[in-house]
Parts: sequence; C-alpha cells; structure tokens
Amino acid sequence: MSSKPKPRDAELNFEGAMDRLEKIVEQMESGKLPLEDLIVRYEEGMNLVKICQERLANAEQKIEIIARDSAGKPVIKEFEPAEDRAAPGKPVAESDSTNDEINLF
Repeated sequence: MSSKPKPRDAELNFEGAMDRLEKIVEQMESGKLPLEDLIVRYEEGMNLVKICQERLANAEQKIEIIARDSAGKPVIKEFEPAEDRAAPGKPVAESDSTNDEINLF
C-alpha cells in the first residue's frame, strides 16, 4: 500500500475525481481483484470522495458569494430542481393551501 500522497490529487478536478471513482467502483464490483488490491482501491476511493466533498464545499461557498441581494447581503435559497418546480400534480404544502390565490408557477 502506498502511503505517500500523490501530487496529482491536488490538481484533480471534481469531474476527474468522479470519473476515477466510478472506474474504481467498477473494478471492485467485478469480483476479479484480490483482497489486497481491493483494499488499495478502497483507500484510493476514500481519498477521491474526500476530494469531491472539498470541491463541492468550495463550489457552494462561491455560489453563496455570488448570490447576494440588492443590498449586498447574502441570500440563501433552498435548491429546487427544475423537474420539481414544473411537475404537474405536485402536492401543495399545507402552508400554501391557506392562501386563496391560485399559483400557476
């Protein structure tokens, strides 16, 4: 097992880390690797997961900086996927049902 950090990890982007992680999962699920190799792949996969989490956290911070109101204060909104907003027949939340107004969007 290699305990030395790989210098390319520092420059690996989110997409590259995810691609490598997917390949590792495929290799591990194939059932063709010996136990020692599985352990090495697992360790590499856990390092890649950490890299992905760090990249996502950095992206979230950048989005919060970009999303500010007219007064310059950060505005944090819950993420609503496009499918959920446009889905017909979506159940109305209880707080929305008290409003007599009809909302089309």
